[in-house]
Amino acid sequence: MSNYSGSQASNPFYDPSLNKRHFKAKAFKSFSIAAIIFSISFLIFFLGDMVYKGLPAFQQSYIQIEVTYTEKTIAFTRKAIDRKYRKVVSRAWLRDIPKRVKANPELLGTTQMTWVLLNHQVDQYLKGHYYKVKAKDLKLIQAMQEQGKIELHFNKIFFTHGDSKIPENSGFKSAVVGSILTLLVTMVVAFPLGVMTAVYLEEFAEDNRWTQLVEVNINNLAAIPSILFGLLGLAVFIALFGMPRSSPLVGGLTLALMTLPIIIVSARAALRSVPDSIRQAGYGLGLTKVQVVQDHVLPLAFPGIMTGSIIGLSQAMGETAPLIIIGMIAFIPDAPSSIFESATVMPAQLFTWAGMPERAYVERTAAGIMLLISVLISLNTLAIYLRKRFEVKW
Repeated sequence: MSNYSGSQASNPFYDPSLNKRHFKAKAFKSFSIAAIIFSISFLIFFLGDMVYKGLPAFQQSYIQIEVTYTEKTIAFTRKAIDRKYRKVVSRAWLRDIPKRVKANPELLGTTQMTWVLLNHQVDQYLKGHYYKVKAKDLKLIQAMQEQGKIELHFNKIFFTHGDSKIPENSGFKSAVVGSILTLLVTMVVAFPLGVMTAVYLEEFAEDNRWTQLVEVNINNLAAIPSILFGLLGLAVFIALFGMPRSSPLVGGLTLALMTLPIIIVSARAALRSVPDSIRQAGYGLGLTKVQVVQDHVLPLAFPGIMTGSIIGLSQAMGETAPLIIIGMIAFIPDAPSSIFESATVMPAQLFTWAGMPERAYVERTAAGIMLLISVLISLNTLAIYLRKRFEVKW
């Protein structure tokens, strides 16, 4: 091999644009690394901020005082406790005294030393946040705190109660139940329709203008804004068919329309990944096309179909805009017991809390976001596991 010496300019193989291309390549690599670092930093900041703001919501302040259960205090619940505590105790806890006596009749006629829920302003003071507490009430709280009669307990209310206009009594249960019912309707409708449509288009339909038009429309539906599906659900399911507004039935059907294109596209991709040799082998054995698809192609494509369906379900779970249009942002204090009752969903509940003026809703919003992100991560992890566990490599 010849050895070229001297300057690069005298080298017959030297490309004058080489240094410039190397510089551009290094610059592009640097920008790419910087973008990745920025994205990871933003993600860490976002998650850290959510955890910092949301963790206090899993604890709630209680005070240990005497509560008197008589006919008079059941009728006038504020009289069940000493006057000096009435400004710091939660109105919701006092309001529920008749329910406690009804559930435990042995309480009637007794005076009990009980842990009583404090209001949200005192709770925020004890957690070191902004608060509005009068000076005399603040002295009382400080004195009780020194006596060990004020503690932070695990906030069961957040998981066992629905929404409430009283911050310390608000919970996430009704939104969680509403999301579960809505997503059940979504999957019951979208999954079989989506898979059957994909099987027909991929395995049985002829390649003509009609099927091409259908495919184009399916791909376009997967890209349109989700709020348009909410308008469609409002016009068709509520206005035309008269289905109950704000119900998981309408919400699930609306999300099913939005999820259908995703399931169809992913299911077709999974069916297309099955080698034609599988089909040809079935035909060689005398099987019909239906038998080949049903017994051989569909089982092999099923892991990919499940992965796409779970991802579509995850996207539907995080949607808010279409559900706001059909009224699933209503105030729902009690969890729905059927798909026909009024309900809300987790993203809509977070949207409502984010607009509330009280400081206590900030930590509840962050805690709700933590739960929602945990569910979404779990669903995506399940999709990855199913794909790896049942994937067949050819």
